[in-house]
Amino acid sequence: MSKKSTINVEKVNAQIVNWLKSYAEQAKVKGFVIGISGGVDSAVTATLCAQTGLEVLCLEMPIHQAPSHVSRGREHIAQLKLRFLNVKSTETDLTPVFETFKLQLPKTQDDTKVNLSLANSRARLRMTTLYYFAGIHNLLVAGTGNKVEDFGVGFYTKYGDGGVDLSPIADLMKSEVYALGVHLKIPQSILNAAPTDGLFGDDRSDEDQLGATYAELEWAMLSEEAGHTENNFSSREKIVFEIYQRLNKTNQHKMNAIPVCLVHRD
Repeated sequence: MSKKSTINVEKVNAQIVNWLKSYAEQAKVKGFVIGISGGVDSAVTATLCAQTGLEVLCLEMPIHQAPSHVSRGREHIAQLKLRFLNVKSTETDLTPVFETFKLQLPKTQDDTKVNLSLANSRARLRMTTLYYFAGIHNLLVAGTGNKVEDFGVGFYTKYGDGGVDLSPIADLMKSEVYALGVHLKIPQSILNAAPTDGLFGDDRSDEDQLGATYAELEWAMLSEEAGHTENNFSSREKIVFEIYQRLNKTNQHKMNAIPVCLVHRD
């Protein structure tokens, strides 16, 4: 089920950078702020933003972050600042805020729901922080979600990492993000790292949470779009396809516009 990207990386690179620059100029802002996680999506997004020549603020927002995530993020920021004079960085440690927030919450016995809710709360604290810096520096919050996450399985936090002003790579499959990352000379440590959202304070990967790799989910997404049926799928492909369809259905509330009750005024 592995898939090699076939996009023209130079053409896609130029298209996204031109789109970013045009959008920012029309919005009359100075540039972009990006949350840096140590993953390939944020690294690619930050590099694309840097290529616009506009102001770019790379923001680290650790909350009990794994050392490997921190080191990869800092390696990327250091590399980016050497390559682009328009890139700045800052760090806001949100761990004390998160711990204080937890102290104010009621106790409950359902650890699974508590852990998931707290993980999503981390993402929402980061969103709030990004918009603080965006507000004081006249910047746009650049999203880092790819197409599989944003429109396939909905693997993001509503009003967390899903709360952004614009999404530069949301039409790119994960394999295409990696291909663009190679072209953009993203650090090898990031390209080789297992994808993770880093929201649980442990070493669980995205695959651990989703039950399938991004390559598998990408295959399932493309298979559904092509109208393929499970009749000719292998046993593993059937499992992956079912995982994709379940997540896609469950997370439609993230992907669709907020429902509005239209009042009849007869």
